[in-house]
Amino acid sequence: MKKKCLQNKRVFLMNLGSRGKKDYTLFDAFRSAFSGIIFSFKTERNMRIHLLAAIIVIVSGFFFSITNVEWMVLILVIAITIALELVNTAIENAVDLITAQEHPVAKAAKDIAAGAVLIFCIASVGIGLIIFIPYIIERFFM
Repeated sequence: MKKKCLQNKRVFLMNLGSRGKKDYTLFDAFRSAFSGIIFSFKTERNMRIHLLAAIIVIVSGFFFSITNVEWMVLILVIAITIALELVNTAIENAVDLITAQEHPVAKAAKDIAAGAVLIFCIASVGIGLIIFIPYIIERFFM
């Protein structure tokens, strides 16, 4: 199954084709960026998990009427988490494109990228707890 998924990703990526820099407009750049984001949401389970977590956090923010500063922190944390997951996906796809065989350096590159996402996600949970625990205590326990 993993091999089939890997082949599908390779076919998709190769069908994107090469674009000449000369006629590559700003609109093309945005279209490519959104295409990459959509590709990641379609193919990466963890990206969908991050999206679900972001939706839960946003709904919670409205429910508890958090402050503007807290909103800024949450938006930044959500954006960084999704951006890190996009970079992780790019690294995984680039490594998969270069080698289909198991290789310790390829594994290390993928593991390191995943580790970066994990560290930030742990920090994000801590930030979320710092923001939401006082609201939860006030709303439900006082």
